Parts: sequence; C-alpha cells; structure tokens
Amino acid sequence: MDGLPAGYRPNFGVCLINSHDQVFVVSRLNVPGAWQMPQGSIEDDEEPKLAAIRKLREETGVVSAEIIAEVPSWLTYDFPPAVKAKVNRLWGGEWHGQAQKWFLMRLTRDDDSEINLGNGEADMEFAEWKWSNPEEVIEQAVDYKRPTYEQVMRAFQPYFNSSGLWTKCKSTKW
Repeated sequence: MDGLPAGYRPNFGVCLINSHDQVFVVSRLNVPGAWQMPQGSIEDDEEPKLAAIRKLREETGVVSAEIIAEVPSWLTYDFPPAVKAKVNRLWGGEWHGQAQKWFLMRLTRDDDSEINLGNGEADMEFAEWKWSNPEEVIEQAVDYKRPTYEQVMRAFQPYFNSSGLWTKCKSTKW
C-alpha cells in the first residue's frame, strides 16, 4: 500500500455522520466506557476504501452511506505497552501501532433503522452505539487514539454542514 509507514498495521477508520453532523460512535465489548469510530483491518491486496465499506456493513449493518472525503495520508497511533503485547500476540506480528486511512461518510437515510451491531455478518465487537458531537468523540476516545481523532476531525471539518457544531472545535487548540 502506497505510503504505509513501516512497522504499522494497515487499518482504516470511518467517520460516519448523519444529517445533523453528529458522528456515529460505538463502545467496544472488551473496553466498556471507551467510545470509538468504526475502524478495522485491511486485508492483503484490499483497497482501504473497499475495506471501510465492507467492514462498516459487516459490523454495523449500515449500507446507506456515501463517501464524502478521505484523509490523503496515513494517520498513525502507537499502542501502549500492554495493548501492544496483547495485539501482537493475537495478530502474530510486531506492530508499533496502526496506520489508518480515514474516510468521511454521510448516512444517506433519514433514520437509524439499518444500524444493527449484531447482524451476524461479523463477530460482534461492540456493545452499544450513539451519535455524538465532534468534541465528545475526541473526549470519549481512549487516550492513545485521541491525537488521531483530533487530526481526523480537523481534516473533515470543512465537509460538515453549517449547523454550529464546530463553534467549540474552531476555538480550541487543535
């Protein structure tokens, strides 16, 4: 994959927004209370964009969404030591962290009826979901993902509607 940083596992991230510019977040079964945007691994020879569409459908049931934008470069985060040991054992590699291609997708339905975390297409990873404003998405993420989430929100800010959700974001340091 072009530009993939060495030592980082290829991954994608999806910032899914609704018509109110709220961001879809999920809480992992194995990390209660930590909220994240959907993300996942990219299979060998799979385009990141296709992986994002596939995994969003498999893990959330969402098919009515369109890609609006993409962060042009890979964004990386490093795993904390305990996480690094666990994931390297599970994934059979020596990864510093993950390199992610991020996609902004807008839900094209006016309702949440497609969202189904236990749709049976993939092993269930998430306990619950909700819509959050961009500030909450960053605040509720695990510490080591927070700088990446700030970069994602900054990159996608121009694509959000003028609903006023960005007033606080625009005045913060990021």
